[in-house]
Amino acid sequence: MGKILVTGASGHIGELTLKNLLNREIPADQLAGLVRDPSKAQDLSKMGIDLHSGDYMDPPSLRRALKDVEKLMLVSTHAFTDRKQAHANVIDAAVKAGVEHIVFMPIIRKAGSDFSMKEVTEEDIFTEQKIASSGIAYTIVKHPPFLNTMPSYFGPRVLETGLRVPLGSGKVASATRENLAEAHGAVLTQDGHKNKTYTLTGSQAVSFEEMAEILSRVSGKKVPLTAVTDEEYIESGISNGVPDFVAPFLLGWVKGILRGEWDQVTGDLEKLIGHKPTTTEEYFRTLYAHGAWK
Repeated sequence: MGKILVTGASGHIGELTLKNLLNREIPADQLAGLVRDPSKAQDLSKMGIDLHSGDYMDPPSLRRALKDVEKLMLVSTHAFTDRKQAHANVIDAAVKAGVEHIVFMPIIRKAGSDFSMKEVTEEDIFTEQKIASSGIAYTIVKHPPFLNTMPSYFGPRVLETGLRVPLGSGKVASATRENLAEAHGAVLTQDGHKNKTYTLTGSQAVSFEEMAEILSRVSGKKVPLTAVTDEEYIESGISNGVPDFVAPFLLGWVKGILRGEWDQVTGDLEKLIGHKPTTTEEYFRTLYAHGAWK
């Protein structure tokens, strides 16, 4: 059996996926991670995982990293970069290296929806099409918004200021990075997943109104929901230290939630990981219990 390589190994999803593979008793010498800076993934190196120094925009480094790799987990590169070219470079290198299976993690898109996330939607569609035309077997694991990043939409003082977002009643079935990484591990180690698409969601969709109620419940203090304009939301983010080019990006995620773009609950995640995904209330309780964001 060839190696399993996970790109973006020094990031949250990449690291969690590799650790899940170890938990599934895949020998460390059969695992590899692609990182720009190996010093940022020393925990993985200490576990015996082979780290390859490489960059999505450096095709020779990708070809070296993918030598003898059978399965590739392509972790989406971050926004505000040339994501199309970056992903295309990885896929092209995988073809040349003889990789047999690619797993990719685009954001969930509702069929027929005209909603488009800048820096995300167009690039995800391009990557999926590129993989489909590559001739390599694939698994598409569509992600919802991460439950871990939900607090970034609230701001750091949500327990003091209340939950302030634009008006809307949509819901979102978020999932934690940890649960999603478990699903990646299942797809990369089990048979029967080639050329399939999974829509990974939490087990319950919740609205911002319900999130405010959850925050009130777990913190022990009333957290009101207040409707604000798009401009007020962006200004608030910037005043809390969010870069001025990132604040509209965060608003895009909020607007998608308010439209109900990620409100479906499929059961795919639970089936892959074999247990109920972490709920919004369970996750918020770890962050906001006793009135403090830890």
